[in-house]
Amino acid sequence: EVQLQASGGGLVQAGGSLRLSCAASGFTFDDYAIGWFRQAPGKEREGVACINNDDGRTYYADAVKARVTISSDNAKNTVYLFIYNLKPEDTAVYYCAARSSVAGLHPIWPEYLYDYWGQGTQVTVSS
Repeated sequence: EVQLQASGGGLVQAGGSLRLSCAASGFTFDDYAIGWFRQAPGKEREGVACINNDDGRTYYADAVKARVTISSDNAKNTVYLFIYNLKPEDTAVYYCAARSSVAGLHPIWPEYLYDYWGQGTQVTVSS
């Protein structure tokens, strides 16, 4: 059974930082890319960052690339998303999702390209 378990969310003050984790199981981790998406209240879900576990390449959405870092621990089948200098507009439910990287990753963001989704973790940034 494929599982993606997102964790690490919480209430943080503006200017702070947070590390989100996505623990994966049930598929060959190295053959997949893991993406982080977020959905703010009243808005559509958007891509944040993605990492190809096969070659380690990372991809970031322009809106957040200066303040986020994605990394992967292949030994633990876990992907991390570090968010720095948090702003109230970062308040959202953050989801991790997995897609096969065997045939390449471009385009990066369309949600329909992701095969599996986690349940999401809430991040709330207070001003």
